[in-house]
Amino acid sequence: METILIKKGRVFSGFDEPSKIADVLVQNGKVAQISENPIEIENAKVIDAEGKWVLPGFIDNHTHYDGEILTAPSLSESVRHGVTTVLLGGCSLSFVYADFEDCADMFTRVEAFPREILFELLKDGKSWSTPQEWINHIQSLNVGPNVASFIGHSDIRAKVMGIDRSLNESEKPTLDEINQMQKMLEAALDAGFIGISMQHNPWDKMDGRHWSKLLPAAYAKSNERKALVEIVRRRNAHLQGVPNLVNRVAALWYMAQSSSFFWRKKLKTSMVAMMDLKGDPYIRGVISGIASFFNKLCGADFRLQAFPVPFTVYARGMDLVIFEEFPTGALARHLANDLQKRNETLKDAEYRRKFKKHYKSKLAPKVWQKDFGDAYVLDAPDKSWIGKSFGEIAIERNQHPVDTFLDIIVDLDQEVLWQTTIGNHDPKRYKKLYNDLNGIFGFADSGAHIGNMAFYNFPLRVLRYVQESHEKGEPLMTLEKAVWRLTKENADFFNLDAGTLEESKRADLIVINPNKLSDKVHEYHNAEFLGGYKRLVNRNDEVVDLVLINGKTAWENGTFSEKFGNERFGSFLKGNHHY
Repeated sequence: METILIKKGRVFSGFDEPSKIADVLVQNGKVAQISENPIEIENAKVIDAEGKWVLPGFIDNHTHYDGEILTAPSLSESVRHGVTTVLLGGCSLSFVYADFEDCADMFTRVEAFPREILFELLKDGKSWSTPQEWINHIQSLNVGPNVASFIGHSDIRAKVMGIDRSLNESEKPTLDEINQMQKMLEAALDAGFIGISMQHNPWDKMDGRHWSKLLPAAYAKSNERKALVEIVRRRNAHLQGVPNLVNRVAALWYMAQSSSFFWRKKLKTSMVAMMDLKGDPYIRGVISGIASFFNKLCGADFRLQAFPVPFTVYARGMDLVIFEEFPTGALARHLANDLQKRNETLKDAEYRRKFKKHYKSKLAPKVWQKDFGDAYVLDAPDKSWIGKSFGEIAIERNQHPVDTFLDIIVDLDQEVLWQTTIGNHDPKRYKKLYNDLNGIFGFADSGAHIGNMAFYNFPLRVLRYVQESHEKGEPLMTLEKAVWRLTKENADFFNLDAGTLEESKRADLIVINPNKLSDKVHEYHNAEFLGGYKRLVNRNDEVVDLVLINGKTAWENGTFSEKFGNERFGSFLKGNHHY
Protein backbone atom coordinates (compact mmCIF):
# COMPACT_ATOMS: atom_id res chain seq x y z
CA MET A 1 0.00 0.00 0.00
CA GLU A 2 1.21 3.50 -0.86
CA THR A 3 3.22 5.56 1.65
CA ILE A 4 2.05 9.17 1.67
CA LEU A 5 3.68 12.13 3.41
CA ILE A 6 1.55 15.26 3.78
CA LYS A 7 3.85 18.20 4.52
CA LYS A 8 3.30 21.43 6.47
CA GLY A 9 -0.50 21.40 6.57
CA ARG A 10 -2.66 22.88 9.29
CA VAL A 11 -3.72 19.67 11.02
CA PHE A 12 -7.11 19.34 12.72
CA SER A 13 -7.32 16.26 14.91
CA GLY A 14 -11.12 16.08 15.02
CA PHE A 15 -11.03 16.89 18.72
CA ASP A 16 -12.18 20.35 19.82
CA GLU A 17 -8.60 21.47 20.40
CA PRO A 18 -6.19 23.88 18.65
CA SER A 19 -4.98 22.88 15.22
CA LYS A 20 -1.26 22.86 14.46
CA ILE A 21 1.17 22.99 11.54
CA ALA A 22 2.52 19.48 11.15
CA ASP A 23 3.53 16.68 8.82
CA VAL A 24 1.33 13.59 8.53
CA LEU A 25 2.74 10.23 7.46
CA VAL A 26 0.37 7.56 6.16
CA GLN A 27 1.57 3.96 5.89
CA ASN A 28 -0.27 0.65 5.52
CA GLY A 29 -3.63 2.37 5.59
CA LYS A 30 -3.06 4.08 8.92
CA VAL A 31 -1.76 7.37 10.24
CA ALA A 32 1.76 6.34 11.18
CA GLN A 33 3.01 9.69 12.50
CA ILE A 34 1.94 13.28 13.09
CA SER A 35 4.82 15.61 13.87
CA GLU A 36 5.39 19.34 14.19
CA ASN A 37 8.98 18.57 13.27
CA PRO A 38 9.69 17.65 9.64
CA ILE A 39 9.26 13.96 8.84
CA GLU A 40 11.88 12.54 6.51
CA ILE A 41 11.22 9.24 4.77
CA GLU A 42 12.30 7.71 1.50
CA ASN A 43 10.04 6.44 -1.27
CA ALA A 44 6.97 8.30 -0.09
CA LYS A 45 4.51 10.22 -2.20
CA VAL A 46 4.84 13.78 -0.94
CA ILE A 47 1.83 16.12 -0.76
CA ASP A 48 2.66 19.79 -0.22
CA ALA A 49 -0.10 21.02 2.11
CA GLU A 50 1.43 24.34 3.13
CA GLY A 51 -1.37 26.85 3.60
CA LYS A 52 -3.97 24.07 3.51
CA TRP A 53 -6.08 22.21 6.06
CA VAL A 54 -5.60 18.54 6.86
CA LEU A 55 -8.53 17.04 8.70
CA PRO A 56 -10.42 13.79 9.31
CA GLY A 57 -12.85 12.71 6.64
CA PHE A 58 -16.40 13.93 7.19
CA ILE A 59 -19.22 11.73 8.50
CA ASP A 60 -22.65 11.89 6.87
CA ASN A 61 -24.97 10.47 9.50
CA HIS A 62 -28.24 10.51 7.55
CA THR A 63 -28.10 9.10 4.05
CA HIS A 64 -30.37 6.90 1.98
CA TYR A 65 -27.65 5.36 -0.15
CA ASP A 66 -29.19 1.90 0.46
CA GLY A 67 -30.23 1.70 -3.21
CA GLU A 68 -27.36 3.48 -4.93
CA ILE A 69 -24.69 1.47 -3.10
CA LEU A 70 -25.95 -1.70 -4.76
CA THR A 71 -25.18 -0.51 -8.29
CA ALA A 72 -22.77 2.43 -7.92
CA PRO A 73 -21.03 1.58 -4.64
CA SER A 74 -18.30 4.21 -4.91
CA LEU A 75 -20.89 6.80 -3.75
CA SER A 76 -18.70 9.28 -5.54
CA GLU A 77 -20.91 12.32 -5.04
CA SER A 78 -20.13 12.23 -1.32
CA VAL A 79 -16.50 11.18 -1.57
CA ARG A 80 -15.53 14.02 -3.91
CA HIS A 81 -16.58 16.44 -1.14
CA GLY A 82 -14.52 14.75 1.59
CA VAL A 83 -17.11 12.41 3.10
CA THR A 84 -15.36 9.19 4.11
CA THR A 85 -18.06 7.56 6.28
CA VAL A 86 -21.80 7.27 5.59
CA LEU A 87 -24.67 5.84 7.62
CA LEU A 88 -27.44 3.89 5.89
CA GLY A 89 -30.73 2.38 7.02
CA GLY A 90 -32.41 5.51 8.37
CA CYS A 91 -36.10 6.40 8.73
CA SER A 92 -37.10 2.75 9.40
CA LEU A 93 -35.86 1.72 5.92
CA SER A 94 -33.23 -0.92 5.25
CA PHE A 95 -32.96 -3.70 2.66
CA VAL A 96 -32.05 -6.61 4.90
CA TYR A 97 -34.98 -8.82 5.88
CA ALA A 98 -37.96 -7.88 3.71
CA ASP A 99 -38.68 -9.27 0.25
CA PHE A 100 -37.31 -7.32 -2.71
CA GLU A 101 -40.66 -5.93 -3.84
CA ASP A 102 -41.58 -4.86 -0.31
CA CYS A 103 -38.23 -3.07 -0.01
CA ALA A 104 -38.82 -1.22 -3.28
CA ASP A 105 -42.37 -0.25 -2.33
CA MET A 106 -41.26 1.05 1.08
CA PHE A 107 -38.31 3.05 -0.22
CA THR A 108 -38.94 4.63 -3.60
CA ARG A 109 -41.78 7.09 -2.98
CA VAL A 110 -40.56 8.12 0.48
CA GLU A 111 -37.05 8.81 -0.75
CA ALA A 112 -37.96 9.99 -4.28
CA PHE A 113 -35.73 7.35 -5.87
CA PRO A 114 -36.64 5.97 -9.31
CA ARG A 115 -38.67 2.82 -8.66
CA GLU A 116 -37.89 1.28 -12.03
CA ILE A 117 -34.19 1.33 -11.11
CA LEU A 118 -34.46 0.04 -7.55
CA PHE A 119 -37.06 -2.62 -8.30
CA GLU A 120 -34.86 -4.24 -10.95
CA LEU A 121 -31.75 -3.94 -8.77
CA LEU A 122 -33.38 -5.77 -5.89
CA LYS A 123 -35.26 -8.25 -8.06
CA ASP A 124 -32.09 -9.36 -9.82
CA GLY A 125 -29.60 -8.90 -7.00
CA LYS A 126 -31.14 -9.40 -3.53
CA SER A 127 -29.59 -12.71 -2.51
CA TRP A 128 -29.39 -11.95 1.20
CA SER A 129 -32.01 -12.18 3.96
CA THR A 130 -29.97 -11.79 7.16
CA PRO A 131 -27.87 -8.90 8.52
CA GLN A 132 -24.61 -10.79 8.15
CA GLU A 133 -25.41 -11.76 4.57
CA TRP A 134 -26.16 -8.10 3.78
CA ILE A 135 -22.84 -7.04 5.32
CA ASN A 136 -21.03 -9.73 3.33
CA HIS A 137 -22.64 -8.39 0.17
CA ILE A 138 -21.64 -4.81 0.95
CA GLN A 139 -18.09 -5.98 1.68
CA SER A 140 -18.00 -7.69 -1.73
CA LEU A 141 -18.67 -4.40 -3.53
CA ASN A 142 -16.16 -1.74 -4.54
CA VAL A 143 -17.49 0.66 -1.92
CA GLY A 144 -16.01 4.14 -1.76
CA PRO A 145 -16.58 5.45 1.77
CA ASN A 146 -16.80 3.47 4.97
CA VAL A 147 -20.33 2.28 5.66
CA ALA A 148 -22.33 1.83 8.86
CA SER A 149 -26.02 1.07 9.09
CA PHE A 150 -29.14 1.05 11.18
CA ILE A 151 -31.62 -1.79 10.83
CA GLY A 152 -35.02 -0.43 9.82
CA HIS A 153 -38.13 -1.10 11.90
CA SER A 154 -40.27 -1.16 8.73
CA ASP A 155 -37.90 -3.76 7.25
CA ILE A 156 -38.28 -6.04 10.29
CA ARG A 157 -42.03 -5.51 10.65
CA ALA A 158 -42.79 -6.22 6.99
CA LYS A 159 -40.86 -9.48 7.15
CA VAL A 160 -42.39 -10.76 10.39
CA MET A 161 -46.03 -9.76 9.81
CA GLY A 162 -46.12 -9.86 6.03
CA ILE A 163 -46.52 -6.63 4.11
CA ASP A 164 -50.34 -6.70 4.04
CA ARG A 165 -50.79 -7.16 7.80
CA SER A 166 -47.94 -4.74 8.59
CA LEU A 167 -49.87 -1.99 6.78
CA ASN A 168 -53.23 -2.69 8.40
CA GLU A 169 -53.87 -0.38 11.36
CA SER A 170 -56.27 -2.86 12.96
CA GLU A 171 -53.71 -5.68 12.87
CA LYS A 172 -51.37 -6.05 15.83
CA PRO A 173 -48.38 -8.36 15.98
CA THR A 174 -48.77 -11.37 18.24
CA LEU A 175 -46.48 -11.84 21.22
CA ASP A 176 -44.60 -14.46 19.21
CA GLU A 177 -44.17 -12.00 16.33
CA ILE A 178 -42.80 -9.33 18.67
CA ASN A 179 -40.35 -11.92 19.97
CA GLN A 180 -39.32 -12.62 16.38
CA MET A 181 -38.74 -8.89 15.80
CA GLN A 182 -36.58 -8.76 18.92
CA LYS A 183 -34.48 -11.69 17.72
CA MET A 184 -34.03 -10.08 14.30
CA LEU A 185 -32.92 -6.85 15.94
CA GLU A 186 -30.49 -8.79 18.16
CA ALA A 187 -29.06 -10.51 15.08
CA ALA A 188 -28.49 -7.14 13.41
CA LEU A 189 -26.73 -5.74 16.47
CA ASP A 190 -24.65 -8.92 16.76
CA ALA A 191 -23.55 -8.44 13.16
CA GLY A 192 -22.50 -4.83 13.84
CA PHE A 193 -25.48 -2.63 12.93
CA ILE A 194 -25.41 0.52 15.05
CA GLY A 195 -29.04 0.45 16.17
CA ILE A 196 -32.60 0.66 14.95
CA SER A 197 -34.39 3.40 13.02
CA MET A 198 -38.08 4.08 13.63
CA GLN A 199 -40.82 6.14 12.03
CA HIS A 200 -43.92 8.09 13.15
CA ASN A 201 -44.27 10.49 10.22
CA PRO A 202 -47.53 10.38 8.20
CA TRP A 203 -45.89 12.16 5.25
CA ASP A 204 -43.96 9.06 4.28
CA LYS A 205 -46.04 6.83 2.01
CA MET A 206 -45.77 3.49 0.25
CA ASP A 207 -45.19 3.05 -3.46
CA GLY A 208 -46.32 0.21 -5.72
CA ARG A 209 -48.97 -2.29 -4.59
CA HIS A 210 -49.90 -0.40 -1.39
CA TRP A 211 -49.86 3.11 -2.80
CA SER A 212 -50.29 5.87 -0.19
CA LYS A 213 -50.30 3.58 2.84
CA LEU A 214 -47.97 4.73 5.61
CA LEU A 215 -44.72 2.85 6.16
CA PRO A 216 -45.06 -0.31 8.27
CA ALA A 217 -43.27 1.21 11.28
CA ALA A 218 -45.82 4.04 11.44
CA TYR A 219 -48.56 1.53 12.34
CA ALA A 220 -46.64 0.09 15.31
CA LYS A 221 -48.08 0.57 18.79
CA SER A 222 -46.15 1.42 21.94
CA ASN A 223 -45.74 -2.17 23.21
CA GLU A 224 -44.02 -3.19 19.97
CA ARG A 225 -41.79 -0.13 19.91
CA LYS A 226 -40.83 -0.47 23.57
CA ALA A 227 -39.94 -4.15 23.14
CA LEU A 228 -37.45 -3.19 20.43
CA VAL A 229 -36.15 -0.12 22.23
CA GLU A 230 -35.30 -2.14 25.31
CA ILE A 231 -33.05 -4.39 23.20
CA VAL A 232 -31.25 -1.32 21.88
CA ARG A 233 -30.94 0.12 25.39
CA ARG A 234 -29.52 -3.08 26.85
CA ARG A 235 -26.98 -3.28 24.03
CA ASN A 236 -25.89 0.37 24.35
CA ALA A 237 -26.82 0.84 20.70
CA HIS A 238 -28.62 3.75 19.04
CA LEU A 239 -32.22 4.74 18.35
CA GLN A 240 -32.91 6.96 15.36
CA GLY A 241 -36.39 8.28 14.74
CA VAL A 242 -38.66 10.40 12.63
CA PRO A 243 -41.55 11.98 14.57
CA ASN A 244 -44.74 13.35 13.10
CA LEU A 245 -43.15 16.41 11.49
CA VAL A 246 -46.36 18.44 11.76
CA ASN A 247 -47.77 17.91 15.26
CA ARG A 248 -44.38 16.84 16.70
CA VAL A 249 -45.93 15.11 19.72
CA ALA A 250 -43.90 11.97 18.98
CA ALA A 251 -40.76 14.03 19.63
CA LEU A 252 -41.55 13.71 23.33
CA TRP A 253 -41.72 9.92 22.95
CA TYR A 254 -38.18 9.80 21.56
CA MET A 255 -36.90 12.11 24.30
CA ALA A 256 -38.58 9.96 26.95
CA GLN A 257 -37.05 6.79 25.50
CA SER A 258 -33.62 8.40 25.77
CA SER A 259 -34.09 9.22 29.45
CA SER A 260 -32.64 7.30 32.37
CA PHE A 261 -34.03 6.89 35.86
CA PHE A 262 -33.56 4.49 38.74
CA TRP A 263 -32.37 1.25 37.12
CA ARG A 264 -32.89 2.30 33.50
CA LYS A 265 -29.87 3.30 31.40
CA LYS A 266 -29.89 6.31 29.11
CA LEU A 267 -30.25 5.57 25.42
CA LYS A 268 -28.44 7.42 22.65
CA THR A 269 -31.27 8.75 20.52
CA SER A 270 -31.32 11.03 17.48
CA MET A 271 -34.36 12.47 15.76
CA VAL A 272 -35.12 14.40 12.57
CA ALA A 273 -34.64 17.40 12.49
CA MET A 274 -33.36 20.74 13.78
CA MET A 275 -33.51 23.86 11.63
CA ASP A 276 -34.85 27.42 11.66
CA LEU A 277 -38.11 27.10 9.76
CA LYS A 278 -39.60 30.06 7.90
CA GLY A 279 -43.08 28.75 8.60
CA ASP A 280 -42.47 28.12 12.31
CA PRO A 281 -39.60 30.39 13.42
CA TYR A 282 -39.84 29.53 17.11
CA ILE A 283 -39.97 25.75 16.93
CA ARG A 284 -36.21 25.18 16.88
CA GLY A 285 -35.73 27.00 20.15
CA VAL A 286 -38.76 25.36 21.73
CA ILE A 287 -37.77 21.81 20.79
CA SER A 288 -34.16 22.46 21.80
CA GLY A 289 -35.34 23.77 25.15
CA ILE A 290 -37.40 20.64 25.76
CA ALA A 291 -34.40 18.52 24.72
CA SER A 292 -32.28 20.40 27.29
CA PHE A 293 -34.81 19.52 29.97
CA PHE A 294 -34.61 15.81 29.12
CA ASN A 295 -30.82 15.82 28.75
CA LYS A 296 -30.06 17.76 31.92
CA LEU A 297 -32.83 16.71 34.28
CA CYS A 298 -33.97 13.32 32.97
CA GLY A 299 -30.58 11.80 32.23
CA ALA A 300 -31.22 11.53 28.48
CA ASP A 301 -28.65 11.42 25.68
CA PHE A 302 -30.83 12.93 22.97
CA ARG A 303 -29.91 14.91 19.86
CA LEU A 304 -31.84 16.47 17.02
CA GLN A 305 -30.23 15.92 13.63
CA ALA A 306 -29.30 19.52 12.88
CA PHE A 307 -29.48 20.61 9.28
CA PRO A 308 -26.76 23.28 8.99
CA VAL A 309 -27.25 24.99 5.59
CA PRO A 310 -30.21 26.62 3.79
CA PHE A 311 -32.92 24.01 3.26
CA THR A 312 -33.64 24.84 -0.36
CA VAL A 313 -35.76 22.34 -2.24
CA TYR A 314 -36.56 22.00 -5.94
CA ALA A 315 -39.65 20.50 -7.52
CA ARG A 316 -41.20 19.71 -10.85
CA GLY A 317 -44.92 20.23 -10.63
CA MET A 318 -46.18 18.85 -7.32
CA ASP A 319 -43.46 16.21 -7.07
CA LEU A 320 -42.36 17.27 -3.58
CA VAL A 321 -43.00 15.66 -0.22
CA ILE A 322 -43.95 18.93 1.53
CA PHE A 323 -47.42 18.68 -0.03
CA GLU A 324 -48.03 15.63 2.18
CA GLU A 325 -48.30 17.79 5.30
CA PHE A 326 -51.86 19.04 4.61
CA PRO A 327 -54.88 17.06 3.39
CA THR A 328 -55.49 18.63 -0.03
CA GLY A 329 -51.80 18.46 -0.89
CA ALA A 330 -51.66 14.83 0.22
CA LEU A 331 -54.68 14.05 -1.96
CA ALA A 332 -52.97 15.53 -5.01
CA ARG A 333 -49.89 13.41 -4.28
CA HIS A 334 -52.06 10.33 -3.83
CA LEU A 335 -53.63 10.88 -7.26
CA ALA A 336 -50.26 11.37 -8.97
CA ASN A 337 -50.42 7.92 -10.60
CA ASP A 338 -53.74 8.83 -12.28
CA LEU A 339 -53.11 12.24 -13.83
CA GLN A 340 -56.54 12.52 -15.46
CA LYS A 341 -58.28 12.03 -12.13
CA ARG A 342 -55.77 14.25 -10.37
CA ASN A 343 -56.30 17.09 -12.83
CA GLU A 344 -60.06 16.80 -12.56
CA THR A 345 -59.67 17.09 -8.80
CA LEU A 346 -57.31 20.07 -9.03
CA LYS A 347 -59.84 21.90 -11.23
CA ASP A 348 -62.74 21.19 -8.88
CA ALA A 349 -64.04 24.34 -7.14
CA GLU A 350 -64.70 22.62 -3.81
CA TYR A 351 -61.21 21.10 -3.80
CA ARG A 352 -59.73 24.55 -4.44
CA ARG A 353 -61.79 26.04 -1.64
CA LYS A 354 -60.37 23.48 0.79
CA PHE A 355 -56.83 23.92 -0.59
CA LYS A 356 -57.07 27.68 0.02
CA LYS A 357 -58.29 27.04 3.55
CA HIS A 358 -55.26 24.85 4.24
CA TYR A 359 -53.00 27.35 2.48
CA LYS A 360 -54.26 30.22 4.64
CA SER A 361 -53.93 28.28 7.89
CA LYS A 362 -50.72 30.03 8.89
CA LEU A 363 -50.96 29.21 12.59
CA ALA A 364 -51.16 25.44 12.15
CA PRO A 365 -47.93 23.49 12.85
CA LYS A 366 -46.04 23.10 9.61
CA VAL A 367 -42.69 22.65 7.93
CA TRP A 368 -43.44 24.42 4.63
CA GLN A 369 -44.37 28.08 5.00
CA LYS A 370 -47.20 27.61 2.44
CA ASP A 371 -46.39 30.78 0.54
CA PHE A 372 -46.47 30.72 -3.25
CA GLY A 373 -45.04 34.22 -3.11
CA ASP A 374 -41.87 32.55 -1.84
CA ALA A 375 -41.72 29.82 -4.51
CA TYR A 376 -39.79 30.80 -7.64
CA VAL A 377 -39.94 29.42 -11.17
CA LEU A 378 -36.60 28.24 -12.53
CA ASP A 379 -37.75 26.80 -15.83
CA ALA A 380 -41.00 26.67 -17.76
CA PRO A 381 -42.24 26.76 -21.36
CA ASP A 382 -43.16 30.41 -20.80
CA LYS A 383 -39.69 31.89 -20.26
CA SER A 384 -41.16 35.14 -18.95
CA TRP A 385 -42.02 33.29 -15.73
CA ILE A 386 -38.40 32.42 -14.94
CA GLY A 387 -37.27 34.22 -11.79
CA LYS A 388 -40.80 35.12 -10.77
CA SER A 389 -42.72 33.65 -7.86
CA PHE A 390 -46.08 32.01 -8.37
CA GLY A 391 -47.42 34.91 -6.32
CA GLU A 392 -46.09 37.42 -8.86
CA ILE A 393 -47.54 35.41 -11.74
CA ALA A 394 -50.87 35.35 -9.87
CA ILE A 395 -50.86 39.16 -9.67
CA GLU A 396 -50.29 39.35 -13.42
CA ARG A 397 -53.24 36.98 -13.95
CA ASN A 398 -55.41 38.72 -11.35
CA GLN A 399 -55.85 35.39 -9.56
CA HIS A 400 -55.46 33.89 -6.11
CA PRO A 401 -51.97 32.29 -5.89
CA VAL A 402 -53.51 28.86 -5.27
CA ASP A 403 -55.57 29.12 -8.47
CA THR A 404 -52.50 30.18 -10.43
CA PHE A 405 -50.39 27.34 -9.07
CA LEU A 406 -53.04 24.67 -9.63
CA ASP A 407 -53.82 25.97 -13.14
CA ILE A 408 -50.14 25.75 -14.03
CA ILE A 409 -49.88 22.21 -12.63
CA VAL A 410 -52.94 21.06 -14.59
CA ASP A 411 -51.62 22.60 -17.81
CA LEU A 412 -47.92 21.82 -17.55
CA ASP A 413 -47.31 19.46 -14.62
CA GLN A 414 -43.59 18.63 -14.46
CA GLU A 415 -42.63 21.00 -17.26
CA VAL A 416 -42.41 23.66 -14.54
CA LEU A 417 -39.36 23.60 -12.27
CA TRP A 418 -39.47 25.74 -9.14
CA GLN A 419 -37.70 26.20 -5.83
CA THR A 420 -38.32 27.45 -2.34
CA THR A 421 -36.21 27.74 0.81
CA ILE A 422 -38.00 26.24 3.79
CA GLY A 423 -35.51 26.91 6.56
CA ASN A 424 -32.08 28.17 7.60
CA HIS A 425 -32.66 31.02 5.18
CA ASP A 426 -30.80 33.62 7.29
CA PRO A 427 -27.10 32.91 8.03
CA LYS A 428 -27.23 35.68 10.64
CA ARG A 429 -29.14 33.18 12.81
CA TYR A 430 -26.57 30.40 12.40
CA LYS A 431 -24.61 31.09 15.59
CA LYS A 432 -27.34 29.65 17.81
CA LEU A 433 -28.00 26.78 15.42
CA TYR A 434 -24.33 25.85 15.03
CA ASN A 435 -23.57 26.00 18.76
CA ASP A 436 -26.67 24.19 19.96
CA LEU A 437 -25.31 20.97 21.46
CA ASN A 438 -28.78 19.46 21.52
CA GLY A 439 -28.19 19.03 17.79
CA ILE A 440 -25.86 16.73 15.89
CA PHE A 441 -24.82 17.92 12.41
CA GLY A 442 -26.42 15.78 9.72
CA PHE A 443 -29.70 15.05 7.88
CA ALA A 444 -28.34 15.45 4.34
CA ASP A 445 -30.59 12.69 2.93
CA SER A 446 -27.76 11.89 0.50
CA GLY A 447 -28.78 9.39 -2.16
CA ALA A 448 -32.47 10.32 -1.93
CA HIS A 449 -34.69 13.06 -3.38
CA ILE A 450 -32.28 13.23 -6.30
CA GLY A 451 -34.17 16.00 -8.09
CA ASN A 452 -35.26 17.88 -4.97
CA MET A 453 -32.21 18.30 -2.72
CA ALA A 454 -28.45 18.73 -3.13
CA PHE A 455 -26.77 18.45 0.26
CA TYR A 456 -23.94 16.00 -0.43
CA ASN A 457 -21.31 18.65 0.30
CA PHE A 458 -22.92 20.16 3.41
CA PRO A 459 -19.71 19.83 5.52
CA LEU A 460 -17.84 22.06 3.07
CA ARG A 461 -20.70 24.55 3.15
CA VAL A 462 -20.56 24.60 6.95
CA LEU A 463 -16.83 25.31 6.85
CA ARG A 464 -17.46 28.09 4.34
CA TYR A 465 -20.05 29.74 6.61
CA VAL A 466 -17.64 29.49 9.55
CA GLN A 467 -14.69 30.75 7.48
CA GLU A 468 -16.77 33.66 6.18
CA SER A 469 -17.86 34.57 9.70
CA HIS A 470 -14.19 34.85 10.71
CA GLU A 471 -13.48 37.01 7.67
CA LYS A 472 -16.26 39.36 8.82
CA GLY A 473 -14.94 39.44 12.39
CA GLU A 474 -18.10 37.79 13.73
CA PRO A 475 -17.07 34.14 14.22
CA LEU A 476 -19.81 31.54 14.52
CA MET A 477 -17.35 29.22 16.26
CA THR A 478 -13.71 28.20 15.93
CA LEU A 479 -12.75 26.21 12.87
CA GLU A 480 -11.62 23.44 15.21
CA LYS A 481 -15.06 23.21 16.77
CA ALA A 482 -16.67 23.13 13.33
CA VAL A 483 -14.42 20.23 12.30
CA TRP A 484 -15.22 18.43 15.56
CA ARG A 485 -18.94 18.80 14.92
CA LEU A 486 -18.55 17.31 11.43
CA THR A 487 -16.28 14.44 12.48
CA LYS A 488 -15.51 13.19 15.99
CA GLU A 489 -18.72 14.41 17.63
CA ASN A 490 -20.68 12.35 15.10
CA ALA A 491 -18.44 9.30 15.50
CA ASP A 492 -18.74 9.35 19.28
CA PHE A 493 -22.49 9.79 19.27
CA PHE A 494 -23.11 7.00 16.76
CA ASN A 495 -20.60 4.63 18.41
CA LEU A 496 -18.21 4.49 15.45
CA ASP A 497 -14.44 4.14 15.29
CA ALA A 498 -13.98 7.10 12.95
CA GLY A 499 -13.78 10.87 12.87
CA THR A 500 -10.26 11.56 14.16
CA LEU A 501 -6.81 12.15 12.79
CA GLU A 502 -4.59 10.27 15.24
CA GLU A 503 -1.51 8.10 15.10
CA SER A 504 -2.27 4.38 14.63
CA LYS A 505 -5.84 5.15 13.50
CA ARG A 506 -7.29 4.37 10.07
CA ALA A 507 -6.20 7.01 7.55
CA ASP A 508 -9.50 8.55 6.50
CA LEU A 509 -8.42 12.11 5.89
CA ILE A 510 -8.82 15.02 3.53
CA VAL A 511 -6.82 18.06 2.48
CA ILE A 512 -8.76 21.28 1.85
CA ASN A 513 -7.54 24.42 0.11
CA PRO A 514 -9.10 27.26 2.16
CA ASN A 515 -8.28 29.77 -0.57
CA LYS A 516 -10.71 27.93 -2.84
CA LEU A 517 -13.38 27.57 -0.15
CA SER A 518 -15.59 30.24 -1.65
CA ASP A 519 -19.31 30.77 -2.06
CA LYS A 520 -19.10 28.55 -5.14
CA VAL A 521 -19.68 25.60 -2.78
CA HIS A 522 -23.30 26.80 -2.52
CA GLU A 523 -23.97 26.72 -6.27
CA TYR A 524 -26.44 24.19 -7.71
CA HIS A 525 -25.74 21.95 -10.69
CA ASN A 526 -27.24 18.94 -12.42
CA ALA A 527 -25.11 15.81 -12.64
CA GLU A 528 -25.57 12.45 -14.34
CA PHE A 529 -27.34 9.82 -12.26
CA LEU A 530 -28.41 6.23 -12.79
CA GLY A 531 -30.59 5.30 -15.74
CA GLY A 532 -30.16 8.65 -17.49
CA TYR A 533 -31.70 10.62 -14.62
CA LYS A 534 -30.17 13.87 -13.41
CA ARG A 535 -29.08 14.44 -9.83
CA LEU A 536 -29.16 17.85 -8.14
CA VAL A 537 -25.78 18.65 -6.57
CA ASN A 538 -23.65 21.42 -5.13
CA ARG A 539 -20.12 21.25 -6.50
CA ASN A 540 -16.85 23.10 -6.35
CA ASP A 541 -14.16 20.56 -7.14
CA GLU A 542 -11.33 23.01 -6.44
CA VAL A 543 -11.84 22.92 -2.66
CA VAL A 544 -10.87 19.35 -1.78
CA ASP A 545 -7.32 18.58 -2.90
CA LEU A 546 -7.07 15.07 -1.50
CA VAL A 547 -9.30 12.35 -0.05
CA LEU A 548 -7.77 9.25 1.52
CA ILE A 549 -9.97 6.34 2.60
CA ASN A 550 -8.19 3.60 4.52
CA GLY A 551 -4.96 5.23 3.37
CA LYS A 552 -5.83 4.90 -0.34
CA THR A 553 -6.09 7.92 -2.63
CA ALA A 554 -9.69 8.24 -3.75
CA TRP A 555 -9.67 11.85 -5.01
CA GLU A 556 -6.79 14.17 -5.87
CA ASN A 557 -6.66 17.58 -7.50
CA GLY A 558 -10.16 17.52 -8.94
CA THR A 559 -10.35 13.95 -10.18
CA PHE A 560 -10.85 10.42 -8.90
CA SER A 561 -7.94 8.00 -8.86
CA GLU A 562 -7.81 5.21 -11.43
CA LYS A 563 -8.48 2.61 -8.76
CA PHE A 564 -11.46 4.37 -7.24
CA GLY A 565 -14.62 2.58 -8.31
CA ASN A 566 -12.63 -0.43 -9.49
CA GLU A 567 -11.66 -1.76 -6.06
CA ARG A 568 -12.89 -1.51 -2.51
CA PHE A 569 -11.78 1.53 -0.50
CA GLY A 570 -14.14 1.67 2.46
CA SER A 571 -15.04 -0.90 5.09
CA PHE A 572 -18.18 -1.84 6.97
CA LEU A 573 -17.88 -0.14 10.37
CA LYS A 574 -19.42 -2.01 13.25
CA GLY A 575 -21.08 -0.11 16.05
CA ASN A 576 -19.13 -0.06 19.32
CA HIS A 577 -22.00 -1.40 21.42
CA HIS A 578 -22.19 -4.39 23.75
CA TYR A 579 -24.29 -6.11 26.40
